[in-house]
Amino acid sequence: MNEQIKKVGELVNAKKETIQDIKSEMSKVVVGKDKLIERLLVAIFTNGHILLESVPGLAKTTAITTLAQIFHVDFNRIQFTPDLLPSDLIGSRIFNPKDNSFLIKKGPIFANFVLADEINRSPAKVQSALLEAMQEKQVTIGEESFKIAEPFFVMATQNPIEQEGTYTLPEAQVDRFLLKTVIDYPSREEEVDIINRAEDRKEKKVKTKLKAKDILELQDITSQIYMDDSIKNYIADIMHASRYPDKIDSDDKVKASMIAYGASPRASIALMRASKAIAFLRNRSYVIPEDIKEIAMDILRHRIVPSYEAEAENISSDDLVNLILDNVQVP
Repeated sequence: MNEQIKKVGELVNAKKETIQDIKSEMSKVVVGKDKLIERLLVAIFTNGHILLESVPGLAKTTAITTLAQIFHVDFNRIQFTPDLLPSDLIGSRIFNPKDNSFLIKKGPIFANFVLADEINRSPAKVQSALLEAMQEKQVTIGEESFKIAEPFFVMATQNPIEQEGTYTLPEAQVDRFLLKTVIDYPSREEEVDIINRAEDRKEKKVKTKLKAKDILELQDITSQIYMDDSIKNYIADIMHASRYPDKIDSDDKVKASMIAYGASPRASIALMRASKAIAFLRNRSYVIPEDIKEIAMDILRHRIVPSYEAEAENISSDDLVNLILDNVQVP
């Protein structure tokens, strides 16, 4: 086992400079969003999708667009609006009167990086059109199914539900996102840096660093990161606590009535993969409990549903995740 960790460690160390280059290029355009940048990389390393949430103007779209420029891949941006149709995403069949046949016109979903901008501006029918593509990596148009080329990522942005003109995403749709990352306001120092860059008015250009095959290689290395059985049991304990909070052995236990629905096994798999990506970003070939704690919030906040009682007491899903992590024994 030590030999395996050592071998993977060499692969991880060989990519240390590559990861730093990506972060450096991103920092040319995006100010102080280290967490955002790392969460985007976690999604890429694990072949998962990511949902970014914040009020307008916090560089969500800019970050994803910049990342697409660093990776030499096909990129499409879809602006979600109330009048958007499913066919506007996946494509449609077009009748050809010359030979009485139908032609397939593929939609913008057929790309390596797809930016679903303000995804909660469209109703559920449009959002659900993404489900097959996100889960099966294919799209069905009419009676035919078409595979989407790898790598394939949906990177979506949304404004908080309280904002006017937004829709609540269906649970099945939200669960397809590996991560849901909430972006905070910049610090005062970062705000000054943003103002100075805007005043400069000089366009910041980034260099292309990687191609599609490089992404697949990074994903392969991530999958080889070692995870001990004790860490796997830790993940299982966290998931079990989200489903049966009354069984947590602690004075500060989460009341069973506070959680309407706990995390599914898909969350366990997501946490396993994402924690390996965090270890990779930390230049390690093995996962430690701190990796689990660091990424657990982004994995679980959209998969644990607070009950009406919790909402009445202003207890959010983030609060519930923190309570669970505080009360599950760390190996």
